[in-house]
Amino acid sequence: MPDTQDPPQSFFATLKRIGPGLIITANVVGSGELIVTTKLGADVGFTLLWFIILGCLVKVFLQIEIGRYAILSGKTTLQSFNQMPGPRLWVSWLVWVWVLMFLATFFQFSGMIGGVVQILGLAGFGFEDAGPQLNNAILAILVTISYTVLLYLGRYKVIEKASTSMIVLFTIFTIFAVFSLYWTDYGITFAQLQEGLSFQLPAEWIIAIAAFGIIGVGATELIYYPYWCIEKGYAKYVGPNDGSDAWNERATGWIRVLKYDAWVSFIIYTGATIAFYLLGAAVLHGGGIAVEDDNLMVALSNLYSTSFGATGLVIFLVGAFIVLYSTIFIATASNSRLAADFLRLLNPHKSEEAREALSLKTIRIFCVVFPTIYCVIYIAASRPVTLVTIGAIAQAMMLPFLCLTALYYLYKDTPALHKPRTLSLILIWISASLITGLGIYQLIRQFL
Repeated sequence: MPDTQDPPQSFFATLKRIGPGLIITANVVGSGELIVTTKLGADVGFTLLWFIILGCLVKVFLQIEIGRYAILSGKTTLQSFNQMPGPRLWVSWLVWVWVLMFLATFFQFSGMIGGVVQILGLAGFGFEDAGPQLNNAILAILVTISYTVLLYLGRYKVIEKASTSMIVLFTIFTIFAVFSLYWTDYGITFAQLQEGLSFQLPAEWIIAIAAFGIIGVGATELIYYPYWCIEKGYAKYVGPNDGSDAWNERATGWIRVLKYDAWVSFIIYTGATIAFYLLGAAVLHGGGIAVEDDNLMVALSNLYSTSFGATGLVIFLVGAFIVLYSTIFIATASNSRLAADFLRLLNPHKSEEAREALSLKTIRIFCVVFPTIYCVIYIAASRPVTLVTIGAIAQAMMLPFLCLTALYYLYKDTPALHKPRTLSLILIWISASLITGLGIYQLIRQFL
C-alpha cells in the first residue's frame, strides 16, 4: 500500500509528527478561555481552580479514544455517529443530537462577534453619530463581510497559520501577566491557591457547568479532532486493517503519536485555561469587577492593564481581536466542512465523486451563510456573554454522547491489541462517568 507509512520511533521524531491537537488548542483559547473561563474566575474567585484543572484532565482521555478510532477506522466523527445503533430518520439519532448542539453553537459564535465589535469600539473604531445600537450593528456587519469574503476566497489557510502563531504568543503573554500580578495589589497568594484546590463548590455554579463544556477541549473541538487527525494523514499511514503484523505495528506506532499529540496539547491548553481563570479570580473578582454583556471587553481589559498599564491595554486589544476573530474564522471553516459531511450522509446513494463535488460547493456556500447567521443573531440579541454561555451549555450537554460513542467503538470495533491497558481503561471510565454526570445534571437543570 503506497500510502502507508511507518511511524516515527524516537521522541523528537514523534514530536515532529504531532499537529491535530495543536490546531484545536489554538481554537480552544478563543472559544472559551477568554470569555467563559475568565467570567467564572470573576464570579466565584479561586474556589473552582480544582474544577478547571479537572475539566481539562478528564477530557484528554476522551480525546485520545475519539482519535484512536479515527486512526483505526479512517471514519470522521459524523460517520461514527451515523453508525451508532438506535432509531434512524435518514441518519442516526445521534447525528440529529449533534445537529441540535451544532445549531446552539451559533449563539456562541454570535457572542464572539459581539466581542469583536466591543474590541473595535474600545479601540476607537465606530460611527459615533449613529448611536450605540446602530453603531454595533454596522460594525458587526462589516466584520461579517470580512469573514465571508476571506472564507469564500479560500484564504483561511494563510490566516489560520498566522493566527495560530499569534494566539500562542497571546497565551504566553497571558501566563506572563499572571506572574506579573506579584508586583501589583492583586498578587496571588499561596492561601488563595490552597483555597482553589480545596474541592469546594459555590452555592450557584451554573456558570461552572457552562465553562465545563468548553474549558480545555470542548465538545466542538473533540468533534473536530478526528477530521484533523485524518487530514494529518494518521489513518492513511496506518491503512485498512488487513490483520497483518505490519498493520498492527503501524497502528500501535501512530496511536503512540496520537497520544503524544493529545498530551502535548493538554499541557498547552491547560496552562492557558489556568492562566485566564487565575487572572479573572485575582483581578476581576478581587477588584469587584463584574463581567456582563454590556461591559465584556472593558472588564476583560483590566486583566492586562492591571499588570502592564496602557501597554497592556494595547496588547489586550490586539491579542483579543486576533483570538476572537481567528477563532470564528477557523470554526466557520471547520463547521462548513462538518455541514458538508452531514449533507453527504443524507445522500448515501450518490457516487463518491458526486458527493465530493457537492461538498466543495456546499463548503463555500456555508462559509457565507454561517457568518451571516452569527451576525443576525448578535444584532437581534446584543448580549455577547449570554450568547457564548448558551453555546457552552450546549457543548456540556453533548459531551455525554461523545463519551457514549467513544466507549461503544472501544468495546465493539477496537482490536484487542490496540485497546487501552487496564489503568488507562479505568481512567477512561472515570472520565466518562464524570463528564456524563455533569451533562445529565445540566439536562435536568435546563428541562425539568
